[in-house]
Amino acid sequence: MIYSLTGKVLLVTPEMCVIECGGVGYACKTTLYTAGEVQGRETATLYTFLAVREDAIDLFGFASKDELECFKLLTSVGGVGAKFALSILSGMTPDQVALAIASEDSKAFTKIKGIGPKLAQRICMELKDKVAKDFAYIGERAGIDIKAVSNSGSNAAEAVAALVVLGYSQSEAASAVSGLDPNLAVDEMIRRGLRALSARKF
Repeated sequence: MIYSLTGKVLLVTPEMCVIECGGVGYACKTTLYTAGEVQGRETATLYTFLAVREDAIDLFGFASKDELECFKLLTSVGGVGAKFALSILSGMTPDQVALAIASEDSKAFTKIKGIGPKLAQRICMELKDKVAKDFAYIGERAGIDIKAVSNSGSNAAEAVAALVVLGYSQSEAASAVSGLDPNLAVDEMIRRGLRALSARKF
């Protein structure tokens, strides 16, 4: 298994980065975000994933470990191949993916070309528990309590549901509520969430 590549940047396109290591150029399929991070650099490090199939061997490279882990998470869902996972991560950061899954905001994924409502719902359904358990650190870094948002019995989850009824998206509502004291009453969470939403520009 190739864990990472560090070397000279030979080529960057919106879908691929070529890194030269030891005289060999490794072509890594990648996301728009990683391509943008690598563009203009003389050298770069990519965290990699090697996919071996009967008819092909593909190497994928990412500028961050979070992006790599999110790629592997997404491709674990039936119907989400590498192409769709790269498309999702070209339009959403790992933070946004984790929050959308935790808050069951399937509409966030339907904005990605090729992702229909059924596949978007499957992504949220199959990965919700895993994101809450294994990817909570992403939410903590972004100031979001993913576990609270994903817990259907929590006050935070009830407040999120109420804000969605008022017209906000799942992700917007979850982001506004997640930073609040989890011991607050639901109605107080809703009031504070509304104040936060009115002050933000999503």
